[in-house]
Amino acid sequence: MTETYSTQILKDEAATVHAASVLAKQLQPGQVIYLHGDLGAGKTTLVRGMLHALGHVGKVKSPTYTLVEPYMLPFATCYHFDLYRFQDAEEWEAAGFRDYFNPASVCLVEWPERAAELLPVADIEIRFDILPHGRVLHITSQQVLALETLCQ
Repeated sequence: MTETYSTQILKDEAATVHAASVLAKQLQPGQVIYLHGDLGAGKTTLVRGMLHALGHVGKVKSPTYTLVEPYMLPFATCYHFDLYRFQDAEEWEAAGFRDYFNPASVCLVEWPERAAELLPVADIEIRFDILPHGRVLHITSQQVLALETLCQ
C-alpha cells in the first residue's frame, strides 16, 4: 500500500489557507478526512479554505452546535462535521449521519475520536499542533498526494 506523510510548519492563517487550497485539489468523492487538534488549532480555518478553493462562495461556519453543515460543490456534496459536542451513538443513528458517508460525498470530520467506533476509516488524516508562533500540520494518507507545493 502506498502512503503519503507530510509535516509542514504553517506560520499564519494565510499559510493555512494556502495549504487548504493544495489539499482541496486532492479531494475526490467518497473520501473521508479526519481533522485532529486542540481547540483553536486551525481545523475550521483549513476546512473553510478547502471549501472556498473548491468553489463554495459564502460563509463557512463551524458546525459545533449542529454537528454537520452540508456544502453543495460542483463535484460532490461536502459534509463538514464537528463532533466536539457529540454525545452518543443514538444521536448519530437518529440523525442519519451514517448515510452521509457515501461514494458521492466528501466528509470532513473534526474531533473524529468522539465517534471513532461509528466512523469509516479515514482516507486522509490531518493533525495540527500549536506552536508559539504558528502551527505544525501533519498529513497522513493511504493514497499518494501531491503536496510538494503545500508551503508558500
